Amino acid sequence: MKNRTIETLLIIAVVSMTSIACAEDSSSPSSSDLAELPAYNIYRTNEPIRIDGKLDELAWWVAPSLGKFRFTWYEQGDKESTVAKMLWDDEHLYIAHLCQDAHITARHKNHDDPIPEDDCFEIMLAPNLKKGDQYFNIEWNLHGGYVDGHRPAGPTGPREPWDVQGLRVASTFVGTLNDDTDIDRYWIVEVAIPLKNFSKYMPHTPPLAGYQWRVNFNRHGGDTNMQYSQWSSGDTPQPAFHTPHRFGYVTFIDRTSPFEP
Repeated sequence: MKNRTIETLLIIAVVSMTSIACAEDSSSPSSSDLAELPAYNIYRTNEPIRIDGKLDELAWWVAPSLGKFRFTWYEQGDKESTVAKMLWDDEHLYIAHLCQDAHITARHKNHDDPIPEDDCFEIMLAPNLKKGDQYFNIEWNLHGGYVDGHRPAGPTGPREPWDVQGLRVASTFVGTLNDDTDIDRYWIVEVAIPLKNFSKYMPHTPPLAGYQWRVNFNRHGGDTNMQYSQWSSGDTPQPAFHTPHRFGYVTFIDRTSPFEP
C-alpha cells in the first residue's frame, strides 16, 4: 500500500508535530502535565471528506494537529508518535490519525470484538459541558472493528446500552500486519461519526460556532511494545482512561479548511 501520496503526507504530518520524539514525556503524570488541559479548535470543512484512509483532501492538510500525545504511564520501550486532526460539518465529526508503529497488530474486524487486543485508537467525548461526566467512547482498529459505550452517570456509574450509528472507518498502512519479525512504519485511519448520535445530549445539533465538547484521545494495544499514550494525560497511578475530569476542550469554529469563504 505504499505510494507517493501517503509518503508525502507522512513527511508533512510529522513535520507538523510539536515533537516527534516526545522526549520530554515522563514516566508518570507531572504537576505541569496536570495543571493545564489541552485545547483544540476544530476547523469546519468546506469540501466533501471521502472516508478512504488516504487523507488526500486539502482540508486535512490545512487542519492543525492536536499536538503531542503524552505517555502518561511510560515504563520502557519506544515512544511511537501519533499525529491526530479533526474536522466538522453540519452532519459529521471527522477524525484522522497517523500512528508511527514498528509492529502493527490488527486481527479483529467486527463490532464488539476485543479491539483493545489490537493496535487501537479511541475517542472519549462529553458533548455537553454542563454534564461533563456524561460521556461516550468509541474505539477502533485499522480494520474498522470497533467497540462503543455510553456512561450517562460517570465512570463509576452503570453503562447504558448504546450503539453508534453510521460510523465509517477506513485505513491505509505501510508494513505487514501481525508479523513482528520485520519492521513496519505506520498506519493511518480516517473516521466519520454522525453528529446525530449525540443530538439528544447536545444543546444544538449541528453545533453552533463556539460550542465546546470535553474530549480525550487514547492509543494503546498491540503484541509488541504496547504503550499507552493520550492527548490529555490522566492522573491515576495505573492506566485508566475513564477520567472525564481530565478530558481536554475542543471548540467548533467557523474557520473553514482549506479556504475561507
